[in-house]
Amino acid sequence: MHSFRKFCLLISLLAFLALILGIIAPAIIQWQPAAVTLALGLAIGIGAVESLKNYQYTAWIITAVVAGMVYPAAFLKWGSFDLRNKWLILVVVQFVMFGMGIQMGLKDFAGLASSGKGVIIGLFCHFSVMPLMGLLLVKVFHFETEIAAGIILIGSCSSGLASNVMVYIARANLVLSVAVTAIATLIAPFMTPLLMKLLAGTLIEIKFVNMMLEIIKIVIVPIGAALIHDYLKRAKPEGISTVKWLSLFCLAWLTALSLGLWEALEHVLESKEAMGSVEIFSFFTGAFLVGVVYHLITLKIKKLDDIMPYVSMFGIVYFTTVTTAAGRDNLLKVGFLLFLASVIHNGAGYFFGYILSRLFGLDKKSSRTVAFEVGLQNGGMASGLAGSMGKLGTVGLAAAVFSPWMNISGSILANYWRKKALKEEENEKNKA
Repeated sequence: MHSFRKFCLLISLLAFLALILGIIAPAIIQWQPAAVTLALGLAIGIGAVESLKNYQYTAWIITAVVAGMVYPAAFLKWGSFDLRNKWLILVVVQFVMFGMGIQMGLKDFAGLASSGKGVIIGLFCHFSVMPLMGLLLVKVFHFETEIAAGIILIGSCSSGLASNVMVYIARANLVLSVAVTAIATLIAPFMTPLLMKLLAGTLIEIKFVNMMLEIIKIVIVPIGAALIHDYLKRAKPEGISTVKWLSLFCLAWLTALSLGLWEALEHVLESKEAMGSVEIFSFFTGAFLVGVVYHLITLKIKKLDDIMPYVSMFGIVYFTTVTTAAGRDNLLKVGFLLFLASVIHNGAGYFFGYILSRLFGLDKKSSRTVAFEVGLQNGGMASGLAGSMGKLGTVGLAAAVFSPWMNISGSILANYWRKKALKEEENEKNKA
């Protein structure tokens, strides 16, 4: 594999030369295939360079952006099938969230007992600094309304599990990080629609209840399925028995829906809100079964949990490519300004997250943790919501641009703080 990665680096070098030649003399060679080959070769090849291995996932995101920009038509439709179909985007995002949820566990919520103050500070900073900073950037750069709404949207989303990885690399407070991520995810169905209604309600139509239900489907349902799997790994016999009975109920409920119960309920429950509740309940019953079936599969395939994060990465690459392709024309107009906004937005999250935490009395490690929790948003959630609105090429653009930069900046900051943490630990040892 290492030799193959080195070979890909060689291919990327040749592709770079071809790209330069294609730009200078387009009659001799086309630059488009060279650009995609260069990005793809680097995405695979940098794994052979020890100092760049941590940036391989980011390189794949950049490859997705390049492919979507260069060949947009190839990532919008396959024949008559629309790759932007909102149900397809929903399923892909659910897979992404499920893969991320596999890395979580019920024990993660136990961190609340020891990190209560830090969690409150982290949540306050996250759901105030980022949406307000998004609003400020929208006012300064005067983006089109739907693109502007997308910037506020990603600022209003919960933190993603990428923050936990960065905190781990930085040797900061991992218990606090996981607790903040878990609670931010749970309250996102309420906080994100509320912030969008308050800050972006004049830009696009925000239906509070609809958005809340979409977030539950996009985030809470798949993570709930992952937590069922986590519970079964340690469940006692009586717990397993309860799960079996609940699985039978869930299977019966979904079977009844497919045999006509849904249509019958539509006649009895005339309001959309009531049917929305039935829909969410049905999603949760499906999630319960998915969690149980997945757990049974892991008993046969022991390394499946280790594979799931890669499934998540593939999903993120998928909707990044489709979003970029759908919003190519808009990106050509505002791509640089949107990237500049992402740098400012992300940097403000790190800065204010750290400074405010120190002012509120948290130690350095916890303050660094909050900085990551504030600065890193859940781009998958933002893309999923944009897809559910049917506005992937406008509202979803911010997530497509912000996500790669967040991974790059987070990796750089995490490695910088790691060096500082190691020095601090060394100094403490010397004092002792």
